[in-house]
Amino acid sequence: MDRREFVASLMAGGCAGMCVDLTLFPLDTIKTRLQSQQGFYKAGGFRGIYAGVPSAAVGSFPNAAAFFVTYDCTKSLLSAGGVLAAPHVAPVTHMLAASLGEIVACLIRVPTEVVKQRTQASPSSTTYNMLLATLREEGVRGLYRGYGSTVLREIPFSLVQFPLWEYLKSLWSWRQGHTLYSWQAAVCGAFAGAVAAFVTTPLDVAKTRIMLAKAGSTTASGNIPLVLYDVWKSRGLPGLFAGSIPRMAFISIGGFIFLGAYEKIRRTLLSQKIHSDCP
Repeated sequence: MDRREFVASLMAGGCAGMCVDLTLFPLDTIKTRLQSQQGFYKAGGFRGIYAGVPSAAVGSFPNAAAFFVTYDCTKSLLSAGGVLAAPHVAPVTHMLAASLGEIVACLIRVPTEVVKQRTQASPSSTTYNMLLATLREEGVRGLYRGYGSTVLREIPFSLVQFPLWEYLKSLWSWRQGHTLYSWQAAVCGAFAGAVAAFVTTPLDVAKTRIMLAKAGSTTASGNIPLVLYDVWKSRGLPGLFAGSIPRMAFISIGGFIFLGAYEKIRRTLLSQKIHSDCP
């Protein structure tokens, strides 16, 4: 992966991340409140659905940029030679690249997610006040509460979404006999995102509960199986899939915008560079 491709992945990923996070923020707020322990209406209901948006705005560009740079670099390295370069093991390459991408991106995503979700569940507060309160009560460690549960949610999600996205793109491309247009890649992203979102909703519920829990509580310790068991015991199967509809809607539409915008911006940047290099 040369410098030109690195910059294209960085810019395309960052811009795509900002597009989707800011466009679909209200759906994310509704999902967070549906999953909160206090319940939807006590967490704010439909009031102040843009609570926490400054946190999302600050974190979305570097978070998405970090993911795609890591994803594309890893995919490029693994495909360069050896066993993983064979076409029939491409899904394994995509899974490994996506997993590593999520681990790196979560270093940026989790602090912004903690502040954002706590503000979403307490709309009377502001993003800045919530950040100060978290640092005052829990220190920097408080900003990374839920890192493990977020990674454990994002990796299974990416293990489903990205291989499925790459497979759908290659299948559609093969059937029509040429490279997909950006809108076609976006359609593949929407379908792959919806499937992955539904499958991983219980992990998302656990992550939300851990991030919103009172400091020092059992839930705040981050024991995912225990949190899932408590949700199952108190709310049953519907509790484990709370927020699945807005989550699927958010990620499906988000996948369309995110992956479609990524493909379009990356191709445009690479094309402009190639043209500028021509004599």
